[in-house]
Amino acid sequence: MRSLPPLNALHTFEVAARHLSFQQAAEELDVTPTAVSHQIKVLEEHLRVTLFRRRPRPLALTEAGQLLYPAVRESLHAIATAIAQLTKTPESNTLTVSVTTVFAAKWLVPRLSEFQQAHPDIDLRLQTSNDVVDLNKQTVDLAIRYGKGNYPGFTVRKLMSDVFLPVCNPRLLEGKHLIKKPDDLVHYPLLHFEWIHFGTDAPDWKNWFILTKLNDIDPNRGLTFDEESLAIQAAIAGQGVALCSNIHVADDLALGFLVQPLNVSLDGFNYSAVYLENHSKEPLILTFVDWLVEVAGSFLQPT
Repeated sequence: MRSLPPLNALHTFEVAARHLSFQQAAEELDVTPTAVSHQIKVLEEHLRVTLFRRRPRPLALTEAGQLLYPAVRESLHAIATAIAQLTKTPESNTLTVSVTTVFAAKWLVPRLSEFQQAHPDIDLRLQTSNDVVDLNKQTVDLAIRYGKGNYPGFTVRKLMSDVFLPVCNPRLLEGKHLIKKPDDLVHYPLLHFEWIHFGTDAPDWKNWFILTKLNDIDPNRGLTFDEESLAIQAAIAGQGVALCSNIHVADDLALGFLVQPLNVSLDGFNYSAVYLENHSKEPLILTFVDWLVEVAGSFLQPT
């Protein structure tokens, strides 16, 4: 295989070809135009081709130069990118956490001040997504996942399980049609949100109706949102009755923004902290996960 030309000559060629000017290339490289011309000559002699048409002006690439330029430009860019990644200083005190949107908004964020006060040296970055993030790509350090808790190949710490219960604005219990039994839901819109990952096992109104043996009402009627937090907000606004996670509505129930009109609930799934074993930021991960487990345990204790 033929030997590659000197890297300095290739770099000089890329700059000169980009500017189509030896003078401007010299200014960028902080050398003289003569030095640029010399490096181009070295490259041309090595390749045994002419890369620039120098007369008449302006400077132009020959067919050989036009063929070589894109390859050199892309190769040097790839090398520069790789070197930048290799020499990048790790953000040793930053912990990036992937979490579902509704869990972040309705449970985690309202409690984060406790963690920040206890660990001011750790900088948290929350990335909200309802899609499963590939932890092997290491774009995040830790994921709080919602599901059945089976995540082979990863370290898993269970945080808590939830149940889904009907909730609504307290004003709905003061009107003409009270909600004292499941059949009374016929008088109000049902608030839904889309379940993507759990199919027929989803704790939705259809399965709640099966549990309560409610057959006279269409379980699909009402308003549907793409996110549970929107269904919760619609319930707070008095737009109907939503079936939501007790974890996600706990604060709104405690504050009186919502009430639970019927004491019938469906089992949900588990929130778990998931991360790679022997992660380079394992001390930070363990600090945050231990805090999550402690706060989750306190949250689940009856008051």
